[in-house]
Amino acid sequence: MNEICSSYSGRRVLVTGYNGFKGTWLCLWLKLMGADVLGIGNDLPSTPSMNEAVAADDLVRGMRIDINDYTKLAQVVADFKPEVVFHLAAQALVRPSYEDPLGTLSTNIMGTAHVLEACRHTPSVRSIVIVTSDKCYRNNEWVWGYRENDPMGGHDPYSVSKGCAELVTTSYIKSFFPHEKYGQTHHVAVASARAGNAIGGGDWGKDRLIPDCVRALHANTAIHIRYPTAVRPWQHALECLSGYLMLGAKLLEYGPKFGCGWNFAPIDMGDVWPVERVVKRICRLWGNGTYAVDKGVQPHEAHMLCLDCTKANIELGWRPRYTVAEALEQTTAWYRAWAENPDPAHMRQVTLDQISAYANKPEDNAQDESHERS
Repeated sequence: MNEICSSYSGRRVLVTGYNGFKGTWLCLWLKLMGADVLGIGNDLPSTPSMNEAVAADDLVRGMRIDINDYTKLAQVVADFKPEVVFHLAAQALVRPSYEDPLGTLSTNIMGTAHVLEACRHTPSVRSIVIVTSDKCYRNNEWVWGYRENDPMGGHDPYSVSKGCAELVTTSYIKSFFPHEKYGQTHHVAVASARAGNAIGGGDWGKDRLIPDCVRALHANTAIHIRYPTAVRPWQHALECLSGYLMLGAKLLEYGPKFGCGWNFAPIDMGDVWPVERVVKRICRLWGNGTYAVDKGVQPHEAHMLCLDCTKANIELGWRPRYTVAEALEQTTAWYRAWAENPDPAHMRQVTLDQISAYANKPEDNAQDESHERS
């Protein structure tokens, strides 16, 4: 991680969706690396929120901008003159996409186009990482992981919007940032990053498993789960963020050689757990808790969804540092610290300490130490 740190030190970095769960973690990490960070985001995604819990605006310059307002977005990008752009702003959940499909499609598809268009007209930009989702793939409920060259698709509006965001990104690469013209007509390298089911402290999103568990545990009520057998590639947010940071750094150094789609997910299938097993582990870590399975009719969600991140492992040198058990331990520890002392300065330090611990964890031991299977 030291090489990545030097890549961002002193760089101007723009993060869209900076006040979201992953966006806040990313901005704090970039600040630790010495980057000059500007975050843009719309309304806070939840109350409470990660952004408020750590008072991120005391450390990171932030602006409230809707990425669907292209004129304002383009002006901010032009004024800041970023060298690196991480695009995380999105409507990020499946269930709300059924309630507001047009808003989801607009934000996730046209919002992505707006960011790319603003970057196209900003000569300072060198590296762009467009973050989509594991749900961008056409899900056939395979037991093996999807690879980067598998077809885009989706059942629900959210999944469709993420598949379309990938197509928009590819279109901009081919039309405006072609690899063969790099260094001649442009100096921009663009890649997309696909990950899903990121967990970690500070997530209070609606209809998300970990926040639902924490809310119930705080209230001493039963945790309600909808799909106990649904299987997901759970990983700590720092895992996929390390992938985004590594990818952005590679784009800066090598240009379009790394300008394509990348998966970031657990390598070991032993870290792909069903929902019920995750809930049981959280209850055990918390020290108490019960759960119940909702019997009502629920909107469609994929039962099985896994990614193959062999390409990132071999070509980027990226691999997870935490097992899913360790990720759940770190997540529970963050929420416990918040429950005991929610002071934002305290929680910011807790978060920075977790980032430092992750960054300094020896890679060789990441998958070997305490790899629990029970």
